Amino acid sequence: MKKWNRWQDYVAVIAGLYAALSTLWTTQQGSSMVMMIGCGVLLIIAGVWNLMSPGTPVAEWVQMVLGALLFISPWIAGYSGHMGAAWTSWIAGAVALVAGVLAVQPSMRQHTVGHDKGLPAH
Repeated sequence: MKKWNRWQDYVAVIAGLYAALSTLWTTQQGSSMVMMIGCGVLLIIAGVWNLMSPGTPVAEWVQMVLGALLFISPWIAGYSGHMGAAWTSWIAGAVALVAGVLAVQPSMRQHTVGHDKGLPAH
């Protein structure tokens, strides 16, 4: 699998970028800005990590966990009543989570193939 070639990871980067930047045009309350910028930046980092090193399933799992965290953050951080911030978190988190789910299987296959290359044939 080539580097910088997986659409799922680009989608995660865009979702993270949108979540982080949306704090500029959505009304924020309490910890919503911290959650959205924090999860957004971490999603960008995870997406770039995935793009740089395809076949690393742990990076896909990190992306899925961050997407899930962004999705549930309106409830755990108490901003589910602010519709702009909450809907942005729900949508961007769901997009990142689904992108990670769609990327984990090919990544695991690539990881397995990469490890099999060094083994002697039986």
